[in-house]
Amino acid sequence: MNRKWKSIGFAAFAAALSLSASFAEAAGVLTIGRREDSTTFDPIKSAQNVDNWVFSNVFDVLIRVDKSGTKLEPGLAESWTVSDDGLTYTFKIRDAKFSDGSPITAEDAAFSLLRIRDNEGSLWSDSYKIVETAEATDPKTLTVKLKTPSAPFLSTLALPNVSVLSKKAVEAGEDAFAELPTASSGAFTVKEWRRGDRVILEKNPNFWQADRVKLDGVEWISVPDDNTRMLNVQAGQLDTAIFVPFSRVEELKKDANLSVLIDTSTREDHLLINHEHGALAKKEVRQAVDMAIDKKAIVDTVTFGLGTVANSYIPKGSLYHYDANYQYPYDPAKAKAMLAEAGASDLSLNYVVNAGNEVDEQIAVLLQQQLSKAGITVNLQKVDPSQSWDMLIAGDYDISVMYWTNDILDPDQKTTFVLGHDTNMNYMTRYKSDKVKDLVAAARLELDPKKREAMYAEIQKTAKDDVHWVDLYYSPYINVARKNVENFYQNPLGRFFLEDTVKN
Repeated sequence: MNRKWKSIGFAAFAAALSLSASFAEAAGVLTIGRREDSTTFDPIKSAQNVDNWVFSNVFDVLIRVDKSGTKLEPGLAESWTVSDDGLTYTFKIRDAKFSDGSPITAEDAAFSLLRIRDNEGSLWSDSYKIVETAEATDPKTLTVKLKTPSAPFLSTLALPNVSVLSKKAVEAGEDAFAELPTASSGAFTVKEWRRGDRVILEKNPNFWQADRVKLDGVEWISVPDDNTRMLNVQAGQLDTAIFVPFSRVEELKKDANLSVLIDTSTREDHLLINHEHGALAKKEVRQAVDMAIDKKAIVDTVTFGLGTVANSYIPKGSLYHYDANYQYPYDPAKAKAMLAEAGASDLSLNYVVNAGNEVDEQIAVLLQQQLSKAGITVNLQKVDPSQSWDMLIAGDYDISVMYWTNDILDPDQKTTFVLGHDTNMNYMTRYKSDKVKDLVAAARLELDPKKREAMYAEIQKTAKDDVHWVDLYYSPYINVARKNVENFYQNPLGRFFLEDTVKN
């Protein structure tokens, strides 16, 4: 046992006992422990995994990513064709219903696509501005015309945030829908959302693949403290839990009642930097911060060898990852000299840390120690994970470790969101580069794979030189399930295939 585990073990155990009465014991209802609570059920208004992973249970998309996370397959669109000029896409909508029994039509699909493009609350509008028109040419035919040919367009239709919503249900009250959607197109419906506690889902009997779904329901339960969440699974108060701390993997593997599930991921952990705060606006200062961080030490100490040092925002193994991308060497002395030359010798940074997240807290202590060797003072501000996202949006931070997992196969989604996006201030970093923004837009239009690959290499090199953020490490998904749970699986894009999960 490590020191941290010893110090909080008793409190965590007591918390586990106090929570035991509240967890569902019903046969056929799967309980999943996670850190954060959901933030919304309006897909266009979130970019967080805590929401997207539930959206995939509740809403369906026109085109899906398969279980392997490597190719596209039909969803609500059973087939599609593309015109020779690459501008017109025609989708045949399958015979399917929303959970309220109403038919899913091409008009619903058109409404959903135009809404993510046009709604002022959409965090994803930039990725869909390429759409010129989307209309139902008949109840089961969606015709989409693009402004220019787009290499990633089909991939973007697999994004959970562009799921097909009921036009009637959303227009009846957008805010009410965000709290409790009255019609869903996916495997489950939302029965109840107890804010700060759990989201309760029920099987959708009108789902077009209802015969595939074995569970009667799913409860996503918020247990912010990592060790408490693990204890709850060990005690049988939770069926499964996600975000297993690296430090607990070997111990949990020895528990005969549990299965530790390590799945290939597209996860990258990184240090966000607020480019609008003081000296951090200078590229040389951000480069010094990068150089003052020993990423290998973080991987060895925090991930117990399960992670690998990251060198790009595009994860290793993903489309167009640039493996030869530059990495700043760990050199605190040179970093200190660079800061002095930039007039930032007295650099002091406010570091927002997700409290209760064992890994985040460990990284925070390491970074505080490492950056001090370059003369940088780091003030740790531990906040509830539900607060940190709002603080990033408000710009109320200097640095903060966050993570990203890809939602689609094409790199355009993440690239647009973190480097070429106005709506969300480039993942809240406030990074600005007209050169990169233009390259991102051009790469979206380039249809030649070789030329496109070269463009993404240039984007990755430029972003690294600018230190849009500090790449830390890549790691797998690590979840745990009790032995009576089968097929609890995440594909590399993070989607849980709960349609196939069985609780015996």
